[in-house]
Amino acid sequence: MTSTVVRSLAPIAFVLGVVALPLAAGAQTADAPATDLRIYDIIGGASPARVEADIRTLAGFGTRNTMSDTLSATRGIGAARRWIKAEFDRISAECGGCLEVFYQRNLVEGRGRIPDDTWVVNVVAILRGAVEPNRYVVMSGDIDSRASNGSDGEVDAPGANDNASGMAGVMEAARLLTAQGPFAASVVFAGLSGEEQGLWGGQHMAAVAREEGWEITGVLNNDMIGNIEGIDGVIDNTVFRVFSEPTPQPDYQPEGWNYRVYGGEVDGPSRQLARYVDRITDTYFTNLDAKMIYRLDRFGRGGHHRPFNDAGFPGVRIMEAHEHYDRQHQNIRVEDGRAYGDVLDGVDFAFAARMTAVNAAVMAALAWAPPAPTNVRIGGAVRPSTTLAWDAVAHPDRVGYRIYWRDTTSPQWEHSRFVGDVNEFTLEGLVIDNYLFGVAAVGRTGTESVVAFPTAQIRR
Repeated sequence: MTSTVVRSLAPIAFVLGVVALPLAAGAQTADAPATDLRIYDIIGGASPARVEADIRTLAGFGTRNTMSDTLSATRGIGAARRWIKAEFDRISAECGGCLEVFYQRNLVEGRGRIPDDTWVVNVVAILRGAVEPNRYVVMSGDIDSRASNGSDGEVDAPGANDNASGMAGVMEAARLLTAQGPFAASVVFAGLSGEEQGLWGGQHMAAVAREEGWEITGVLNNDMIGNIEGIDGVIDNTVFRVFSEPTPQPDYQPEGWNYRVYGGEVDGPSRQLARYVDRITDTYFTNLDAKMIYRLDRFGRGGHHRPFNDAGFPGVRIMEAHEHYDRQHQNIRVEDGRAYGDVLDGVDFAFAARMTAVNAAVMAALAWAPPAPTNVRIGGAVRPSTTLAWDAVAHPDRVGYRIYWRDTTSPQWEHSRFVGDVNEFTLEGLVIDNYLFGVAAVGRTGTESVVAFPTAQIRR
């Protein structure tokens, strides 16, 4: 498509406090669809029964500790990862071999919580994109489990919620999305290992992605998505948390952008991905809220999105809102009438399936949508207007772009406007100093990219 430059010079109309900005003559006036109906089909397909069966199977291996048995057919992490690969292979067979399924191995020399040299093995399945095979959307869960001693490979550690729930979610998402493809971008379903001993599996996969030049749109790390009862006594199946870092690591921050002067200190790619999860949840789900947490992770704890962040990729952690610490990292036991251990009784399978549906919906939306605009620039100093410009996104389904803006103190984008298939637009009456702005690419079915925050100034 040919991109043109359009500026809006029409007067401003205020309706109920919302700025309505008419398009200039000749510009595209029709808005993009508000929803993609295919996503409702994906959500409706998530099966609590299948998720429960997978969680029970994973917990049934007794322990999946990284140092546990790798040769047994029934116990230990070796049996677990072979079963996961077999499940991915079976899912692939049902879609005519649509998945590339493989192991990803890394030898970790003995140190810290890994006392002896140990092979850390991931299981990966890729649904290759039809348009942009080198752009990836990743969902990950952890294969391994642990009890009180993170290096004990012998004691029972069923890890029903931490993290059989996340791993089962990845497999169910594979079933849902292989039934709906093809997608423009590649979709990755990853079972990562060595999480409890130092995020080893994620470090290796992120390094491979960096070496092979993967263009990762986002990593959705699912770590504990099955518990609804907190140690604080709260029982709630209507909310979950999304953790995200505010800005990229220094080596991957945009050159020349001054966060202190121009803003953007809470607008990095991972934070935009968190907002995207929130928006998809608000759009397609009822009685469910994504609570954005402005932190990389919980205090003193970590998850497998972090090594991807460290390698410069956007990634978030999706998990339950109310943790029960007696059910995490504990030997199974009863003391003074109080039960400890991560067992099946602590998992709400319907909630885990709903969390899986959230992930599948987000992945589908991202993989169907065009990629985010690049080289987004902004201008408007000492003017009663704000101008944004960006490089055109080359994508066959692109119909245009949507500009977002919000108050500087707001956690989520509050206002938006579809501006058509242009690569520069001026919002009259919006003073640049009073808002934060961003741009998303829009596909013909209504799916959108994540919002890209401007990290350069328009130079005239």
